[in-house]
Amino acid sequence: MCSYNQVNGKPTCADPDLLKGTIRGQWHLNGYIVSDCDSVGVMYDTQHFTVTPEESAAATIKAGLDLDCGPFLAIYTDLAIRRGLLTVTDVDMALANTITVQMRLGMFDGEPSAQPYGHLGPRHVCTPNHKQLALEAARQGIVLLKNSGSLPLSTSRHRTVAVIGPNSDVTETMIGNYAGVACDYTSPLKGISRYVRTVHQAGCSNVACKANNLFGFAEVAARHADATVLIMGLDQSIEAEFKDRTGLLLPGYQQELVTRVAQASKGPTILVLMSGGPIDVSFAKYDRRVSAILWAGYPGQAGGTAIADVLFGTTNPGGKLPMTWYPQSYVAKVPMTNMGMRPSRGYPGRTYRFYKGPVVFPFGQGLSYTNFKQSLALAPTDLSVLINTNLFATKNYSTLSSNAIRVKHTNCDSLSLPLHIDVENIGNMDGAHTLLLFSEPPASVKWSPNKQLISFHRVHVVAGSKQRVKIDVHACKHLSVVDEFGIRRIPMGQHSLYIGDLKHSISLQANLEGIKN
Repeated sequence: MCSYNQVNGKPTCADPDLLKGTIRGQWHLNGYIVSDCDSVGVMYDTQHFTVTPEESAAATIKAGLDLDCGPFLAIYTDLAIRRGLLTVTDVDMALANTITVQMRLGMFDGEPSAQPYGHLGPRHVCTPNHKQLALEAARQGIVLLKNSGSLPLSTSRHRTVAVIGPNSDVTETMIGNYAGVACDYTSPLKGISRYVRTVHQAGCSNVACKANNLFGFAEVAARHADATVLIMGLDQSIEAEFKDRTGLLLPGYQQELVTRVAQASKGPTILVLMSGGPIDVSFAKYDRRVSAILWAGYPGQAGGTAIADVLFGTTNPGGKLPMTWYPQSYVAKVPMTNMGMRPSRGYPGRTYRFYKGPVVFPFGQGLSYTNFKQSLALAPTDLSVLINTNLFATKNYSTLSSNAIRVKHTNCDSLSLPLHIDVENIGNMDGAHTLLLFSEPPASVKWSPNKQLISFHRVHVVAGSKQRVKIDVHACKHLSVVDEFGIRRIPMGQHSLYIGDLKHSISLQANLEGIKN
């Protein structure tokens, strides 16, 4: 699917280098390319890429677009052919790419119900296996951001739990957007009620939380319960494809609700957040009365069950944050019009790879109810990088520039390093551990990111046991960086690999003996 935006001044749906060169050429797509819905129309109506709509239709089909999600090509393709901007052969090629996929699905093989996929219907969606998959996905996606020891809750000690917040009894909120019809829903309130007696107070009428007149009822509930779970955060009225957030704080009076309930709570207070993006909850992170914080994302139809399973220890959380959680102050430094990743004068940069400022929670953050120990079992310390010396004979001196070798000027197949990491569960609970492997280039390379994630592996480890994870580190893929001119190079010198608290150094040296053919 080609998107709305332009890359290097050209709409992606009208870029033959991208559609034909990269997608079909380098990536060997054997299917069809479809536009993001209405993006062809946007290209003409909003971006004014061409003078006439027929020219836009012709530009996209000739570039390699096969199918338009929208009415634009249906209206203007015939006119483009009549005016000589497009040939029937161009259209036939797009049609062939689309129909070929339909043929693979058996759509032209006779009676649909007699074909392998012709009998599929609603009853094949809500199967026990599919429901279990939805639940497991929700469990694995939950991230434990803070835990002062109050989690997991105990059904014997915490017999009554106050469930509070605008997202405490939601259903459709949990599936976010671009979702089908759910088989059924288990809200957080319903999920927690399967474990213990619950007392429910929404506190706010919705996530906008524009009033605090219901906070007193929430405080009373927390004051009489053995534990309190606040389900806060966002929904599609705050963040969506068509709606950008203007800040990173909890909407309206939500922060006040959390603080007041935590002050009133007789037992531990746990904050559960639903959102698609980061939220600045620094106030809760440093509030000792908020003993734990969970991020559930938009966990899907079984989200309430998954949240309850994590709260009561049936599931040991093992998720990691897929994004940096920035403080509210970051918003003022990053204009929406600047998509640059690298920091510049007055601009802090974006993502963990370039941003060096303060964070609420870092990329990859995620705690567990057990403790894991990582150790290196096999880790090479040096690698010789062969250079194609024939390039020097042709005076291609850019091969080795700033002590970095062009990736395409070496033999990448020979530049693989085996890395074996032992993951030991030294705690008392079985759990899944997500191993994150980062690489950092030599300090002398000024135009590179701070570090970058090059591999991750999720491994389930029984309490008291050990699992070995084997990773192949490829120099061309994992240790290379793109320089300021857009050229991918492998810096020579000391590269650092980080796995949790572990740091391992690998020395890369250029071998001028050349590649033997």
